[in-house]
Amino acid sequence: MITIPSLEDLLNKGVHFGHQTSKRYPKASTYIYTQRNGVHIIDLEKTVEGLKEALSFVEKKVKAGGVILFIGSKKQARQIVKQAALSCGMPYIVGRWLGGTFTNFENIVKLTKRLEKLIKDEEQGAWEVYTKKEQVTFRKEKEKLLETVGGISQMKKLPQAIFVVDIKKEKTAVTEANKMGIPIVAMTDTNVNPELVDYPIPANDDAIKSIEVITGAVAETAKEATQATIQKSA
Repeated sequence: MITIPSLEDLLNKGVHFGHQTSKRYPKASTYIYTQRNGVHIIDLEKTVEGLKEALSFVEKKVKAGGVILFIGSKKQARQIVKQAALSCGMPYIVGRWLGGTFTNFENIVKLTKRLEKLIKDEEQGAWEVYTKKEQVTFRKEKEKLLETVGGISQMKKLPQAIFVVDIKKEKTAVTEANKMGIPIVAMTDTNVNPELVDYPIPANDDAIKSIEVITGAVAETAKEATQATIQKSA
């Protein structure tokens, strides 16, 4: 069952605060309620509408066995996005986006396999035959790969959809997803074009509490859909 946060909860989390009026993207006007002290205020009823559509889509995709990739590399979103993805068993990218992650996925798979080998070799003591300097090089390579592809190490094919916290920050990911026909669910603040997204959720994509409540709703829906599928097959 899909759970939609109440208007009061969204209000308390600051989901309604948009950007300064000077930063408004013209097509964002459809979900702007008013402006206050030079800041646009998002219509939370539009947020609820967007959430209903987005969560219904997520539920349907996950129940069909689909994978939702969570993306959020901005500082205040990283841990929230990572923990949300882990809570529902989905992959995530919270570090630097590697160009070609979707459009040249074969190379990304090679990187994840390299990461798996480095981790396995370290755990089994295979590095011990190398010099300390070489071991340091391996360790640095492993840490770099963990940062970039650690969250998608088990993703062996393109995801069936992505969830994005800030489409302006993650513009390369959005461009690649659109090019590859991967549906996009995303938080859309007042400074971005909602038409770049299949399932826009009008919301403040800067405040931690706002990111938490929206990302949490997506993760909880995915988690419940997965559990329902497991119970049904059992």
